[in-house]
Amino acid sequence: MIVRSFPKLNTALASPLISPLVQTGIKTGIKSGINEAKFPTSSALLPEQDGQVDVPINDIEGAGLRDQLVDWGIGLQPKGTLGEGTGVNPFTNVKEEISNLDSEMLRLIDTKPSALKEAAGYFWGLRSGGKKIRPAVLFLISKSLPSTGATVLPTQRRLACITEMIHTASLFHDDVIDKGEIRRGNKTANEMFGNKMAILGGDFLLAKASVSLARLRNLEVTELMSGVIEHLVRGEVMQIKGGGGLDGYLGKNFFKTSSLIANSAMSTAILGDAPAEYVRESYLYGKYLGNAFQLVDDVLDFEGNVEVLGKERYGDLRSGLATGPALFAEETRPEMRELRLRKFRGGGDIQRALDIIYSTDAIERTKDLARVNAEMARDVVEGWGGERDALRELCRIVVDREK
Repeated sequence: MIVRSFPKLNTALASPLISPLVQTGIKTGIKSGINEAKFPTSSALLPEQDGQVDVPINDIEGAGLRDQLVDWGIGLQPKGTLGEGTGVNPFTNVKEEISNLDSEMLRLIDTKPSALKEAAGYFWGLRSGGKKIRPAVLFLISKSLPSTGATVLPTQRRLACITEMIHTASLFHDDVIDKGEIRRGNKTANEMFGNKMAILGGDFLLAKASVSLARLRNLEVTELMSGVIEHLVRGEVMQIKGGGGLDGYLGKNFFKTSSLIANSAMSTAILGDAPAEYVRESYLYGKYLGNAFQLVDDVLDFEGNVEVLGKERYGDLRSGLATGPALFAEETRPEMRELRLRKFRGGGDIQRALDIIYSTDAIERTKDLARVNAEMARDVVEGWGGERDALRELCRIVVDREK
């Protein structure tokens, strides 16, 4: 194996604050002490065949996290600090950067044939002018680094485009796999253009993201962000296979949601030539914020306003997926396990699962875990300058959002 030395990552990873989850997030063949690290043997369980029986799986990073759950906030109680708004609107502070991002994205996906451009740009057109939490995080971090002086570098702007292309591609592919029809109140790409064009549109966005990554001429960032694409695929496979209980659920969340935010945040700091502690803290902020974001998403599937969400409730259960509320309910109502293993496909399974969930404090426990992760993200940037207050306010917004 060819070993490369990346001083910025080496220094950032030397801190005892870095957990094996960070190693998962940047494990792309970089020698910085992480290649020698051993991931914990998975205690997670995955169904052998379509949910008939649980069998141990030992080779899925991110699935066996039982001895790492303190890093996810399991067992911790929210401190209640998120209600203390900073009075700062984080999106206003990067409004110009996000507006420019819209036009830059449309320029990047301008291609022939026009059918490919139309498919690839479909969601972006619908989301144009929206808040866009992921690029907002990157721009706020860029403007908080002591090395960049409250400015966003051209390479950091391009990284925000890359992040959005990867995210949008994952939505295209997810909707094909899940046979999704509606997303945010609009038809999915597969409904608009068919599965083939939706897949090709997603592939095109990933290809454009890869080319843009190469043009950054930064091998550290290229390896980090390439690893994110791998994580998205692995997370989707974990979701399809199901099982794993709470461990597997948290691991899947990291791969499908948190990894992109964490690694793009870390890459932003690297591109800004930030001190090692900022590189490390950028990763942790993105990871905890991503954890909170996904947990809130899963709560909204049970409690969200249908008109605001733009989709019906209980989509996860109907798709055979056990998320936080179902898994927390299983801890006190073990009969949920049988429903989970057969992916809620039996007659009356979905209603039975809902009855169990609503008879427990499972939804509130999922909310608490989201709050704990948001508070951990908020605490990570406590000592920062620049857009610190905006980054902290974003943690509250993620937890309190309604869609």
